[in-house]
Amino acid sequence: LASNSGSVSKSHAISGLLVDLSVVAACRPDCSHHHHPYTQRVSAQIGSDALTVVVLGFVGFRLFTGLKRSLANDGRALTKRIVRGLRWRHVWPVPIVLTLVIAAATALVQVPGLRWGWWSALGGDGNPVFGSNDSTSGTVWEWLVPVAFMAMLVPALPLFAYAEERMFRAGAQHWSRSRRAGKVLQFGLVHALIGIPVGTALALSIGGAYFMSAYLRSYAKHRDEGEATLESARAHTAYNALIVLIIVVATIVDTVANA
Repeated sequence: LASNSGSVSKSHAISGLLVDLSVVAACRPDCSHHHHPYTQRVSAQIGSDALTVVVLGFVGFRLFTGLKRSLANDGRALTKRIVRGLRWRHVWPVPIVLTLVIAAATALVQVPGLRWGWWSALGGDGNPVFGSNDSTSGTVWEWLVPVAFMAMLVPALPLFAYAEERMFRAGAQHWSRSRRAGKVLQFGLVHALIGIPVGTALALSIGGAYFMSAYLRSYAKHRDEGEATLESARAHTAYNALIVLIIVVATIVDTVANA
């Protein structure tokens, strides 16, 4: 979820499934001799929109699964341990870390090839978790999909953060510095697999380094891997929560401004 620090724009997603009939109506009779480029463009658009629907469906399913887990007894207990342990030390570094991530991402996407991400290639904005895509522009899905996704995402934020901390930080006290650096880089790059532009994914490694430092500080203090994982999950949860808050506020401002 850290990758959400990228573009904060309105969602656009499913109206592109409809062929622009005005283009067809404007076509003169002799267009039949030159129809191939248009046909190819429409076919490509339909294919892109079909993939978009599949991606949004998969993301929605994963968010729903996370929501169910967060409402189960064990999920609620774990969420409470993470949230009740949040302190000011988890909050104040987040704006600094986000600023560094955004600055690095802005620079890295200027490098040829690093601006590409498969989600943006499908017309999406930022992270698929927010359901923002060109295809829904001007339809009820433009706001309904992001709202539904957000409603499922927010309650599960601590569990998603904890899962990533177990994957990328747990056990780091036994790792060499090079392995830790490799895990930090992996944490960033894995976001490219979910559609984030490659340059932005690399920049998210800065967030990974911050979570790694939170884990190692806690382990040095408590000598408890479980507690260290919870500590880095708290830092990660605060980080993700601020991103969600920024996106919600930006979306509301954008909606009001364009009302």
